[in-house]
Amino acid sequence: MPENTEPLASTQPSPSSTERTRPTRAQRRRAARKRKAIPSGAEGRSQLLQNLVQRAYPSYEFFIFATFSGAILGLGYLLDSQAFLVFGILMAPLMSPLVGMIIASVSGSAKFFIKTLGAFFIGSLLVFITGALAGFAARIWLPLTLTQAFEHSRLWWPDLVVLALGAILLTASFVRSEKKPFLPSVMVAYELFFPLSAAAFGLASGVGDIFPQGIFVFAAHLAWAMLFGTLTLFFLGFRPLRASGWLFSLLILILLLAALGGLLLPGTNPTSTSGIQPTSTRVAEVIGARPDISVTEILPTQTPAPVAESTKNPAASTPTLDLLPSPDITAEPIFTPTVTLTAHPTPLYALIASSSGGGAYLRREPGGPVILTLDNNELVQALTAPLDYDGTPWVQVKVVRSDQSFEGWIIQSVLKTATPSPGW
Repeated sequence: MPENTEPLASTQPSPSSTERTRPTRAQRRRAARKRKAIPSGAEGRSQLLQNLVQRAYPSYEFFIFATFSGAILGLGYLLDSQAFLVFGILMAPLMSPLVGMIIASVSGSAKFFIKTLGAFFIGSLLVFITGALAGFAARIWLPLTLTQAFEHSRLWWPDLVVLALGAILLTASFVRSEKKPFLPSVMVAYELFFPLSAAAFGLASGVGDIFPQGIFVFAAHLAWAMLFGTLTLFFLGFRPLRASGWLFSLLILILLLAALGGLLLPGTNPTSTSGIQPTSTRVAEVIGARPDISVTEILPTQTPAPVAESTKNPAASTPTLDLLPSPDITAEPIFTPTVTLTAHPTPLYALIASSSGGGAYLRREPGGPVILTLDNNELVQALTAPLDYDGTPWVQVKVVRSDQSFEGWIIQSVLKTATPSPGW
């Protein structure tokens, strides 16, 4: 029987068949987009929501890092150090509760919104408490240069732009990716924790006009971030599943718009309406706080210089020349002196009246380093007339704090004199 010499067919797939079964790059991109897309069905939407709920609800690490971050921020305000502030914000936790509030606002889940709101409130309270502890410690070394505290407790439009971008990136990255978006989270934490910690520091330290402004900025930033995060999810296709969810989402949107309208419209800034008080009221406040200052020192009056008795006689007040009848002798002039009293200049006091920022800086020299931060309505004594420096008039002033006297230079435009004075 002849042997079968026909070769057996190979069972290994050919390279060409393997290449045909491997997905192309375009197919992989389409599959990735399909996995990241928001499901349109109710079942897929419910599964995605459950996954986001588990990721957005914070663990104990959120509260621990919030405490560390608040403590470092408070130390940064105490030392007026920008390096410590940056380090403190890098220690901030992932802002997952804020994302959970945004997701609950769009999905219409009131229960999930209350849970994430409570977690966010506890984390913010930890930042506030640690900042207040630093403010209490600052009372030992007052007065201090609190430049960073004043700057981060003010509302700036560039901060709103950065916060809007951070909220958009944080929300979109959190929903469409399983990775933790730390960089957008730091951007959002920067705009929320900085004013909150500054407000706590100002409240505990007793430095005026920091606490109310910090809380104002924190509330405005929170509403601003939630609005842009909500709009981001809406454009990504996230919608409520039930009619009650639509009502809840509409209610949250109306509250956000009302809060932003009340906080960001012109004239709602607390410092913009804090003008100079009437002179009589301010005098009463200064006398009550400073019993060593008299009313004439605060409101100097222009009194005429006293006139000596010898000046009442015109003949005695003018020099006389007695001439003898002899033509050979010339009499020397005899002058009768006029007695006058020199009036000492009355001290000129002024009030800090900055139209923005809530105060002004006292500098060592015109345009030089900052010595102190002066609040609006704080009393200073002008030592010199306005001097021009680089086109800006500066005045040397003296201020007393805690029985310590500080002298420095300040821009004339932020000073308002108690009484009219020539050249001011």
